[in-house]
Amino acid sequence: MTEALTDEDRAQGIVRCDACPVLCRIRPGRPGACDRYANVAGVLTRTDPLLLAQKVARDQGAMVPFLAGAEGWNGEVVAGAPTFVTGIGSGTTYPDYKPAPFIVAAEHEGFDTVTVVTEGIFSYCGVKVKIDTDRHVGAERAAVRAQGEEVGHVTTAEYGSQMLSLGGVRHLTGGSKREGTVTCDTLLALCNKQAVELTVEGGASMTLGAGRAPVIDGVIEECMRVGCGSATIGMFARQWRDHVDEVIVVDDHITGVLTEHQAGRFLDMRPAGIRVRGRKSTPGRYFQVAEPGSGWGGTDVTDPLTIVEAINPKIAWPGLRLLMVSTTGEDSAWYVLDAACRPVPAAMPEPVRAVVERIGENCEPALATVLFMAGAGGSLRAGVTANPVRLTRSVQSMLTRVTCGGAPVTVWPGGGITFMVDVTRLPDGAFGYVPTPALVAPIEFTLATADYRDLGGHMDHVVPLADVVRRAEARATPWRADNPWPTVPRPGGTGAP
Repeated sequence: MTEALTDEDRAQGIVRCDACPVLCRIRPGRPGACDRYANVAGVLTRTDPLLLAQKVARDQGAMVPFLAGAEGWNGEVVAGAPTFVTGIGSGTTYPDYKPAPFIVAAEHEGFDTVTVVTEGIFSYCGVKVKIDTDRHVGAERAAVRAQGEEVGHVTTAEYGSQMLSLGGVRHLTGGSKREGTVTCDTLLALCNKQAVELTVEGGASMTLGAGRAPVIDGVIEECMRVGCGSATIGMFARQWRDHVDEVIVVDDHITGVLTEHQAGRFLDMRPAGIRVRGRKSTPGRYFQVAEPGSGWGGTDVTDPLTIVEAINPKIAWPGLRLLMVSTTGEDSAWYVLDAACRPVPAAMPEPVRAVVERIGENCEPALATVLFMAGAGGSLRAGVTANPVRLTRSVQSMLTRVTCGGAPVTVWPGGGITFMVDVTRLPDGAFGYVPTPALVAPIEFTLATADYRDLGGHMDHVVPLADVVRRAEARATPWRADNPWPTVPRPGGTGAP
């Protein structure tokens, strides 16, 4: 793109960056708008070095991952160690009128492979955020805002979790300039495992970060519910059998009542005659016992007796022992019915308390999970092959393995290459941005050399891995032991990754 510069620009040492459509004019010693490229002595240079993920041979040749900082390792590239070239720091060729920055040939377990490495610029991208909490964060479809700008919405709740859908092309490019900028900033922070402040219209204020406990309305969530009220009854009914006469597990979705429940019937428990509010689904399972909220079991209940609609004195009896508990065990109360069959608070017996504590013990730690989701379409595929549709077909037929910074991804079925990745499985700082606005994410396509040739790949740009390691300005990072090695042949396959 140097022909677009004026003579005066050249005299001042200005270079033009063609890594994205912004086409920054960069003065000597200065970075471009995205901070990813800079003018170094008149040469357009990627500011972050290429990231190589490595394993090291130890213990008589056994392959084990590096431990961060182990044995004084300082992140330098280790010659001869199994190495995967990630897209992080590789550079961009958008729009891909030329081959990807790195097309790397390597051998693994006797198979010749090629990995096409690039940093994709994604306008069609967003994140799905899973929040482990039974507390109500907002109505489904309610707008989610960051810095006052709408960046997404609340979507369908899942088992024990609230879900957000953030970003997407309409927020990045379809609204005001500020909306696009704030959306991009929010996505970038979440993908790089940083915490962000979000508010839901008519709902909660939250601080969320990938792999961290969510903070909802200033309260740190500690545990994810063990199950709905009905499931909790099923799990612990036998342990309650000899110590209680009735248990009501309060839950925003399905409140459970032990003696009516199939579990109580199986244990031949005597009916207690306590009827709860809400809509009865099946015996012992009730919907809509209260409004959603931040109280017991994700309801707005702070006094559990408010969900008791009636106690039938013809069925109940004085001295009846009643436990009311939430689905996390964080809230619980013990009552004994008096002579008029009214529940009276009492000290909870130790065997009952032990089961309540066991509910909490069976709750997993609450986390916020961030999945980056993007469509690898358009000209990005042209950096891989002269016939882009062949790459799509190769990915869908599983001849080509897609990774993101070396991390495994889920590719959606159907047309295109739409993938999701857990951002915690990538190295830190893996994501960038361009001010169009769009996110920049590493992406790698690995396949057998023969399949790459059949794909119409850019074979004249394939370089040996050893040359990349030797010539590229690169740094190394330890390979995550729980990430599969991208070039391992598929089981039962013909050698293709």
